[in-house]
Amino acid sequence: MSARGDILAKLGTAAPPPGAADALLADPVRPVVAGDLVATFLTALELPASGATHDRIADLADLPRAVGAYLDGHELARAVYLPPDPRLAADWSGFTLSPAIAPNEPTVLAVARLGIAETGSLVFETGPSAPMLPNFLGLHHIVVLPVTAVVAHLEDVALPGEQPRAHYWVTGVSGTTDIEGQYIRGAHGPRFLHVVLAG
Repeated sequence: MSARGDILAKLGTAAPPPGAADALLADPVRPVVAGDLVATFLTALELPASGATHDRIADLADLPRAVGAYLDGHELARAVYLPPDPRLAADWSGFTLSPAIAPNEPTVLAVARLGIAETGSLVFETGPSAPMLPNFLGLHHIVVLPVTAVVAHLEDVALPGEQPRAHYWVTGVSGTTDIEGQYIRGAHGPRFLHVVLAG
């Protein structure tokens, strides 16, 4: 018998031990997330693979200050695409706000629906006040996340109520190793991700 035939013969006779499937279903493999969900989320968010940064504010009225500090720290103009989300209404004097997204938009602001402590992921949803395209065009993606919207595990992302047309998940900055095996940031989306935790 050939080596290939030997392998296929073994596969054909292999059987899992009794009760193995039931044990997997009863005890799914997932990391334990306990304690402070926000601290766990931030730890995952700032892993080198994610490459994100964060800031914290007491409430959304302080968002322009936090955005201004981020832009100043990166020596960027105080110009930002602001989606038509009523939660982002604040005193934006001193900023140039873009009502429509441009292909070379340097900075985009968005609100995430949820944050996942297990992976540091952000969950977004589309809607009239939350267009999807801007979140993939800007160089700098500044995301507002209420601290009350951080959940422990991927399985906790059951979103109640009427569903939007689409959800999409973001885990860290855009990157690829498709080009000669070298890691390139910003290949398919923003090169910088900054999360502002509110509350």
